[in-house]
Amino acid sequence: MKSDIEIAQAAEKQHIREIAAKLGLSEDDIEYYGKYKAKVDPAAIPKDRKDGKLILVTAITPTPAGEGKTTTTIGLADGLSRIGKKVVVALREPSLGPVFGIKGGAAGGGYAQVVPMEDINLHFTGDFHAIGAANNLLAAMLDNHIFQGNELKIDINRITWKRCVDMNDRQLRYVEDGLGGPKSGVPRKDGYDITVASEVMATLCLASDLMDLKARLARLVVAYNTDGQPVTAGDLKAEGAMTALLKDAMKPNLVQTLEGTPAFVHGGPFANIAHGCNSVVATKAALKLGDYVVTEAGFGADLGAEKFLDIKCRFARLRPAAVVIVATVRALKMHGGLAKTELGKEDLGALERGLPNLLRHVSNILNVYGLPAVVAVNRFPTDTDAEIELVIERCRALGVNVCLSTVWADGGKGGVELAEEVVRLADRLSGFRFCYDEKLPIKEKIHAIVTKIYGGRGVVYTPEAEAEIARLEELGFGKTPICMAKTQYSFSDNAVLLGAPTGFDVTVRSVKISAGAGFVVALTGNIMTMPGLPKVPAAEKIDVDAEGNITGLF
Repeated sequence: MKSDIEIAQAAEKQHIREIAAKLGLSEDDIEYYGKYKAKVDPAAIPKDRKDGKLILVTAITPTPAGEGKTTTTIGLADGLSRIGKKVVVALREPSLGPVFGIKGGAAGGGYAQVVPMEDINLHFTGDFHAIGAANNLLAAMLDNHIFQGNELKIDINRITWKRCVDMNDRQLRYVEDGLGGPKSGVPRKDGYDITVASEVMATLCLASDLMDLKARLARLVVAYNTDGQPVTAGDLKAEGAMTALLKDAMKPNLVQTLEGTPAFVHGGPFANIAHGCNSVVATKAALKLGDYVVTEAGFGADLGAEKFLDIKCRFARLRPAAVVIVATVRALKMHGGLAKTELGKEDLGALERGLPNLLRHVSNILNVYGLPAVVAVNRFPTDTDAEIELVIERCRALGVNVCLSTVWADGGKGGVELAEEVVRLADRLSGFRFCYDEKLPIKEKIHAIVTKIYGGRGVVYTPEAEAEIARLEELGFGKTPICMAKTQYSFSDNAVLLGAPTGFDVTVRSVKISAGAGFVVALTGNIMTMPGLPKVPAAEKIDVDAEGNITGLF
């Protein structure tokens, strides 16, 4: 069996100008990054064309058994293309942290991939490096301002801005810097976030254009002064230089699937830390250039889909036409308590116990958000007909169809059934609505997410979180959406509670404002903004030969 990278390297790719031409873009509308990658000039996107239909792909709560959400997204787009639809994929860029950490490659899998997968997984067009540079420029200007006399009276014990690096590096979570004496800065406690958790990443992904980006960057809160008032990037006069660094990163990246379907891959905030969606500019460009746009949001529907719908769609005024919820029988049996080593055996009891996880996600999409949905089951050879029939039966009781997907093995051909169901659903008029009113107090919005989406009983706040909420509302930051930072492995804030737990409380340990992105972040459980590497990092298997051919990327 060929690996993902072997399949990708053997594929016959089309020149990127041919992919652009499928969207009605000329060579003057794109900037080449080699033969198979390009950035698209936002000015080339037609403003008067009616938007295509937006399809969101989400998933059940992830397990080590895998679900294949990105693979399904790509395969569905190729399936739509096969039935004659003009379609564009809109995905996030992979972070180097997971690529070198646990996951390996993150550009789809099997015969449903975006290419060139090595470039996409590694440096790509340099967007993440630009975001890291802008983030760290702001950090440098902040510390320099303090060193040069601290005219803004910044309280060095209330600095909220961290440096960042696009790598899993737990050693950098907590550091002390400025220790080299009077000429080497002011000593203070500091720390690093991974780049995909940087507010600059979230801000870029939610900005509508370059000037909106600059205005949002100016609002970034970096610290509080000795009077308790927020200090912003605008106060430090940093937004102009930061925007200059991000000028090219703001332009969407155009690549292709293995079957030549155009794909925008742009931006990549984590969904368990940030809002987990690709950029607004890429999604809106895709909607103007295609009749159908297939996009995905990170992790399970309780994280990625909730934030896509309550944050991104709210800000960008997007209205999804349909939602695909990806599941595997294997993962559902893990939610039912089966060990990973036992997943190849038929076990209807374990599947029955795990199915509530899928059904809660389905119910949320239908009943909380008012959107039509279909369940896509990535079928494995070990799945039995009885197991598949049980999934179909339980979903049918909620009025949702199940489509079997074999896009990993068959590419777009394995996604045709799903594509046809998506087209049928997208022709319906939906009653799309948000989970909460953004004008509600912060606690009421968090309570709505916990009770409506997670199925929890309520919310517990630490004294620190209570004080932060009171201060943010006093400062006028209360009427914004909420971005929950929570484990991806459970509906709750406890990673070991699988399935569809009930009767639990979610503990909010701290709250912070992301004023540039435009939301309040509520940190729960032991969620961290700087992951660490596993005992055996995926990086150990990645290599390159004398001809420059990369191996080991999944």
